Order: sequence, then C-alpha cells, then structure tokens
Amino acid sequence: MNIAFVSAVLPVLLLLFFIYRKDRLNSEPLGKLLLTFFVGCLSVIPAGLLESMLMPLAPPAEAAPVLNGVFTGYVVAGLSEELFKLLLLLLVIWRSRHFDEYFDGIVYAAFLSLGFACVENIGYVMSGEDVMSTALMRGLLAVPAHFLFAVTMGYYVSLAKFDPAGRRGYLWKALLFPVLLHGTYDALLMVSSNLTGSDSGLSACVTGGLFIVFVVFDVKMWKWGLKRIKRLQERTREEGYNRLRPFDGFTWNV
Repeated sequence: MNIAFVSAVLPVLLLLFFIYRKDRLNSEPLGKLLLTFFVGCLSVIPAGLLESMLMPLAPPAEAAPVLNGVFTGYVVAGLSEELFKLLLLLLVIWRSRHFDEYFDGIVYAAFLSLGFACVENIGYVMSGEDVMSTALMRGLLAVPAHFLFAVTMGYYVSLAKFDPAGRRGYLWKALLFPVLLHGTYDALLMVSSNLTGSDSGLSACVTGGLFIVFVVFDVKMWKWGLKRIKRLQERTREEGYNRLRPFDGFTWNV
C-alpha cells in the first residue's frame, strides 16, 4: 500500500519541483501554491460528475471503436477535465495580487493540474493489479501529460491577464488548446485500446500506426511545452528589467 502510494505521488512531486524551480525571479508564496494544488485535487469531483453524465452518450466501443475513442477522448475526458481546471484556476488566481508576472500563469496552472493528476494517479495505481507497471507507465506518460496541458493553459491565461485587448481570444485558447491536446492524447490511446482485441490484420496495423503517432505527438507536446515555458520566462525577465530601468524620457514597456 505504501509503495503504491509513493509511486503514484512521486512523479507529481518531481514535476512540482521542476516548475517551482523554473520560477526563479520572484517565487510564488508557498501557501498560495499549496492552496492551488488542493483546489486541483478537488477539481476531480465536478469533472468526474460531468464525465459520468457524458459517458453514456459515447458510441459503443464494440460497434464503433474509433468514434468511441474520439468522443471519449475529446468530450468526456478532454472537455470535462480541462473546463473545470480552467474555471477553478481563474477563480483562484485571476484577481490575486500574486499573479503579477507572465510566468505565474504557468506555475499556478501546473500546480492546479498536478493536484488533479495526483488524485487521479493515486486512484489508478492503487486500484491496478500490477502496481509498479501502472505507476511506471502513468508516471512517464499520464502525469507529465497533465503537466503539459497545464503549461498551455497557463500560457494563454497569462497572455489574457496582461493583454486586455486580446483577453477574450486568449481565454478561449486557454480552454481550446488544452482540450485539443488532452483529447488527442486520450483518443490515440483509447482508439488503440478499442482495436487491440480485434483479430483483423488491418486493426493490428492501425494500432501499430497509432502507437507511432502517439509517441511523436508526446515528443512534440514536450517541445511545445518547454518552448512556452521559455517564452514566458523571457517575458517575465523583460518586464522586470523594464520596471527597474530608470525613466529617461522614453517608454520602456514591452
């Protein structure tokens, strides 16, 4: 039991430490971060309720394996989970005085999403038959995926916060792009899982192709995420530099 719990929580802690260390210029208060993480843990409740209402609408996996995987990935999982993550993130940080730098959006989004991932991962790992195998696969794939969805969400939330002119568009992107990433991630796995039991040679080929696409997509998602992290780190440094630079008759705002 203890090994299962530790193996489920460890990848979450590593990613929390990773993103916290990235916030070097002006670290966020620990209390606010823990509150955001706790809210993320609670977000599994409304997301799970919405998922339970949407799941019966999915086409049967036996009759329509592709449609079932796509609907379950994009609508049941992607939309339900990312919608409540975004709503709760905005509730917790939007008017907070601590949300005062570009990079803060990514930090808080990551803490909230990893709270969700922590509860979800504990449930999967501790209820699985092969604890270590489940923990390893989810630690390498599912937990980092939630982190990367959050990076995208936090990136656009920050742009919305500090660019009032484009606020509405950025907030829509803060929902749309995480849903698309989450949906694609889940749909690839679910369609592959639905087709695995088929005796058809074509299904086996499709499953193999989907696995290759999934690997490429996962690598690309890491590249996109790290690029967004670097971009907002640079924006934060630029803003801090401009605030500290003495006024000499010109406007230094970026």
